[in-house]
Amino acid sequence: MARKIQVEELLTEQGEKFQFRLLAGEKGLKRKIFSSDINRPGLALAGYTGVFQWKRIQILGETEISYLNSLNPKTRRSSLKKMMSFEIPVLILAKGLSPPTELLELSSERKIPVLITHLKTTPFIHLFTEYLVERLSPETTLHGTLVDVYGVGLLLTGEAGIGKSECALSLVERGHRLVADDLVRITKIGGTVLMGRGCEQGERLRYHLEIRGLGIIDVPSIFGIHAVRQEKRVEMKVEIAKWPDSGDIDLTGLEERRIKILDVEIPYVKIPLAPGKDVAFLCEVGAKNYLLRVTGVNPAKNFDQELIRLMERKKGEEA
Repeated sequence: MARKIQVEELLTEQGEKFQFRLLAGEKGLKRKIFSSDINRPGLALAGYTGVFQWKRIQILGETEISYLNSLNPKTRRSSLKKMMSFEIPVLILAKGLSPPTELLELSSERKIPVLITHLKTTPFIHLFTEYLVERLSPETTLHGTLVDVYGVGLLLTGEAGIGKSECALSLVERGHRLVADDLVRITKIGGTVLMGRGCEQGERLRYHLEIRGLGIIDVPSIFGIHAVRQEKRVEMKVEIAKWPDSGDIDLTGLEERRIKILDVEIPYVKIPLAPGKDVAFLCEVGAKNYLLRVTGVNPAKNFDQELIRLMERKKGEEA
């Protein structure tokens, strides 16, 4: 789901890191920020607001402040008044620049918070954008286990007690890496990338597997710190299902199944569970097969095409 942050929270949580200080607009601290994108309102200050991205955080650097200082007081007030007629969430002055008096007066009137930071404009924008992307990107929490197998992030799902954690433990024993168990927090980055990690449980509780019959397993303590990783891109969903109640099972792989998470499509496979079946090994093969397809090789389609060629040749010989 989409997330938001109040300007007041931003000031409280990140005030020290970004050296924020409130200059004006205290009554607007409850305003909400929804977008991780930021905007430098150069054209808006010049009077053109046709495509003004007013819903974004507005950053005023040396260029904008120099332009405003070059105007006479009447023109400056008119320029700022037009820009601040929009419901801007927050204005941030970079580089410790002193704002025009008109800016502070209008921000108080319009209840638009004005923050100042002494960080230089460009480095601040990079750092702040990174924070906003992490803080505001859509996210969801799914029941499952996330494992890095040959560099492919496999999200193992299935009903409780089906054996997801046992499968993950077997994969870790084979040299792969655990990312999260039980609850996986998935964040959409850049509109197309899903990043998965464990929920906020504290460092001492992370990277533990609940194995029925054995209890809680501390993966890094048993297998070493190289057996875990903090986060991983989610690239394939693997559902472990009971046999024979596993529904429609794909036997050929000719049509790649896909599923949506946060409106991002990823490949999806269902593995039926049966006595003696090595699900961990099948996950390894699934990861390798995914890597082949990424490089443009589709074993199922190649097999189908070869089979059709042999059938046509045999048909021709019989004719």
